Amino acid sequence: MSKFQLVANPFVRRQTARSRFSHFDGPTEELIQIVQEVDCGEWRGVSGGHCKFNAASGIGPFCKQHVSAIPIPDKHLHRFKSGVVQLTLGSRLVGRYEARRDGETPRKSVSTPAPQGYWNKLPAKSVEIIVYSSTLLAKDGDNWLPSEDGNWEIVSINANPFDGPMPIAPDTLMHNHFGSDGGTATGLSDSEFVSALRESFEFWKDKAMCDDS
Repeated sequence: MSKFQLVANPFVRRQTARSRFSHFDGPTEELIQIVQEVDCGEWRGVSGGHCKFNAASGIGPFCKQHVSAIPIPDKHLHRFKSGVVQLTLGSRLVGRYEARRDGETPRKSVSTPAPQGYWNKLPAKSVEIIVYSSTLLAKDGDNWLPSEDGNWEIVSINANPFDGPMPIAPDTLMHNHFGSDGGTATGLSDSEFVSALRESFEFWKDKAMCDDS
């Protein structure tokens, strides 16, 4: 991967300051330059949750070779914001009861509406940029570059406002642990679950996700 071409796919172009997503505070051209600074040896092959193709697609092993996570150097972190909002006294919250995808049981969710959420996005303490090969994106016609070796496209900015892996939200953790449909089994013992829930509660008790809908 000594030579490669990189563009920002429309998937990541949705991640602006006035969106519910993590975002880069600057033009897309600068984001591309920052990613290109990272040595290819630091690119980490990933699959699973980072890949838009599910296990039923039958191309899981293919995804492992065509999806990478690129860590952003600390010197650039001040340019990124997460999608997590710090709540203050009087912050407005909105709730929904809806399925995340067709066929799933509806769930409750709470978030912070715009424009309040835009102003209070937490700064990133770590950032991974998710890139797909144009060859992978071409399977759904989502590629902007030709489906050729060495062509990569930024599809997501994953900005974490927490030191270390960000605690999963309490409701999501409980859905996973207690076996709600669409969840991922935690495999935790009761004591391990309580410990994870305590960490989740402490982080999320005064925070929410930004909502621009």
